[in-house]
Amino acid sequence: MSEENFISDEELVKRKLEHLILCSTDKVAFKQKTTGFELYDFVHCAVPPIDIDEINLNADFFGFNSNYPFFISCMTGGTSDLTNINLQLAEAASELNIPLGLGSQRYALGSEEFYSHFEKIKETACDVPIIGNIGAAQIAEGKYFTQILKLIEYSGVNAFAIHLNPAQELFQVKGDTNFENFYKNLEDLVEKANVPFIAKEVGSGISAPVIKNLLDCGVEGIDVAGAGGTSWTAVEILRNGEPEDQEFWDWGLPTVYCINQAIKIKVQRDFMLTGSGGINTAFDIAKALALGCDFTASARIILRALNESGTQGVINFVNRLFKDVKRIMYLTGATSLTDFNTSKLIKKEEFYK
Repeated sequence: MSEENFISDEELVKRKLEHLILCSTDKVAFKQKTTGFELYDFVHCAVPPIDIDEINLNADFFGFNSNYPFFISCMTGGTSDLTNINLQLAEAASELNIPLGLGSQRYALGSEEFYSHFEKIKETACDVPIIGNIGAAQIAEGKYFTQILKLIEYSGVNAFAIHLNPAQELFQVKGDTNFENFYKNLEDLVEKANVPFIAKEVGSGISAPVIKNLLDCGVEGIDVAGAGGTSWTAVEILRNGEPEDQEFWDWGLPTVYCINQAIKIKVQRDFMLTGSGGINTAFDIAKALALGCDFTASARIILRALNESGTQGVINFVNRLFKDVKRIMYLTGATSLTDFNTSKLIKKEEFYK
């Protein structure tokens, strides 16, 4: 990071709070670009071959048996208020028996001050996996290698996400836009760490060439986080007070496009694929799973449920989502998640040919 891009702890906290407030609303949604899920519908099965109660939604998350193929996506971290949010989400994740992603842990690099916060989150989450998080820009800088390894060890995370956010950094005041040494440094870090790494975008999607490069570095999970949900260029445009009618607002690759590109690679490479970016309903989740995702993830809708109804609101909301996912599986004749595939989907254009 150049000296002119240096950001103080106070500025970092202020930034995180502003992000949290904006992401609690629909103001930062894509305006015209969509996820692509709306292009698909389900193939109805008039004679389902299974009792709905026999459908099992359990999914493997790096050896953990998750109740649903879903995790609470990396959202926030840092100040006492934000730590409290993570504690509430940890309680919900524990009750749901699903993984929990933390927001960027950049604030904790080189400081043991926050280790007690991580301990509280781990205690509250009980046995469910916690996903740590740091930005690609910090990996690219290279100078945080030792601190990141120490952070992984002392925060007790079960997996570690690297968030890829060049579009956000480009529009963010004092953003980090130098990713030159990212792949080399990532490969070195993955080799030294003792947890699986997940590479995730934040809402602009990941193309096939980048997925291949990330897998070559040893990454074991890809979270496409495609366009159509939260626009992080929009977040920074709003924070900067810039005009809202600029085309960069909708920058990115749609979620469905990214999933389909990743599936082609998945035929030859073994990795956990997560569909996220505009996952707002049970139908979005079901379509992502049928397209071939191993997991799905959401952040903004979870934050909204938390703000409106607290921890129990999150628990109820996620349970309702997957009650409907099970209904969709039943009505398409899917007997299991493995059986729930593209044969259960049809492009809507096919209805009217």
